[in-house]
Amino acid sequence: MAIIEVVVPQLSESISEATMLSWKKHAGSFVESDEILIEIETDKVVLEVPAPSSGVLVEIIRGDNSTVVSGELIAKIDTSAKPSVVIEPSKEVLTSSVSSSESSSSKDMKGVSSPAASKILSEKGIDASSISGTGRDGRVTKNDALSVKQSLPKVETLTSSTLSLDGRPEQRVPMSRLRARIAERLIQSQQENAILTTFNEVNMQAVIDIRRKYKDKFEKEHGVKLGFMSFFVKAAVSALKKFPLINASIDGKDIIYHGYFDIGIAVGSSRGLVVPILRNADQLSIADIEKSIVDFGKRAADGKLGLEEMIGGTFSISNGGVFGSMLSTPIINPPQSAILGIHATKDRAVVENGQIVIRPMNYLALSYDHRIIDGREAVLGLVAIKEALEDPQSLLLDV
Repeated sequence: MAIIEVVVPQLSESISEATMLSWKKHAGSFVESDEILIEIETDKVVLEVPAPSSGVLVEIIRGDNSTVVSGELIAKIDTSAKPSVVIEPSKEVLTSSVSSSESSSSKDMKGVSSPAASKILSEKGIDASSISGTGRDGRVTKNDALSVKQSLPKVETLTSSTLSLDGRPEQRVPMSRLRARIAERLIQSQQENAILTTFNEVNMQAVIDIRRKYKDKFEKEHGVKLGFMSFFVKAAVSALKKFPLINASIDGKDIIYHGYFDIGIAVGSSRGLVVPILRNADQLSIADIEKSIVDFGKRAADGKLGLEEMIGGTFSISNGGVFGSMLSTPIINPPQSAILGIHATKDRAVVENGQIVIRPMNYLALSYDHRIIDGREAVLGLVAIKEALEDPQSLLLDV
């Protein structure tokens, strides 16, 4: 017998522990090298733990929902064992050995799901075995998981005072580590920052005209759609250059002026809000920004963003407009000192040269830490963002 150990991957220095999600293999299953055994959730990302070598998973030491730390032993694999059918008394186990052509049919793959699909189904409270997969041999794919409706999870800890006979159930579930971390940071931001918010409105017609004129050529040339977010990023960077305090942060009694522009882009996912960072955004082209944002969105949905991609940042942008928000007051993402909230662009009646006209308007909100940013810098900074968006050619000329 040749036993190797499966351990928790190295976590970030800022993360002391993580939570085991659900094992994808049972004890006694044969696993292939690099096959994903379990996903581990930290307060920022979900990490996949692959099998370090092929063999039989002879022992699971830490079960589902266990709290673990870096390097902790969670399972053992016997690399000398050959693929064979090993079935626990009460569970059907998928193995890599088959005795006939029938054993490799789609029936054998029922309930087997990809890592991304497993995470989505777990969040929806749905058993993979209840879904007819469209993947190879009936495997449940990510699209299968996304297409099924969320079911009401079982209520396990209800008393007579919380569950009546007229179909009014309640359920108590623990927060995920990410959701708990979001809650912690929001409270921290509210308690430590003197948050004020200033508002303005911007006529998006010039940006809309550029996008309409060049979107087809842009997509053909760069392989990504020309969106609006890249213009907001460019406009924000332009304003931050003019008003460095908005790009600064507080450390104790010191103010740190950042000579670079790392812009956090708030991305919503089924697990919660994450804010990956566009490093050196001032050096990125419109195409680079659009590609990065699309990539962030895809990997956030799959829980594939790395820890290093969400650390730091000097300023953030939150786009509530994609969900239909008309106006909001975004909360600062510590240790940053300001955040821009953008909203849905809608046709509105505005006055120009004494005439009422219809224009595509967007309300902007800049929340800032009044401890270091005075109203003057905040207001003028937001005006600078507005002016850049209403004259986007100035962004290309850097004026």
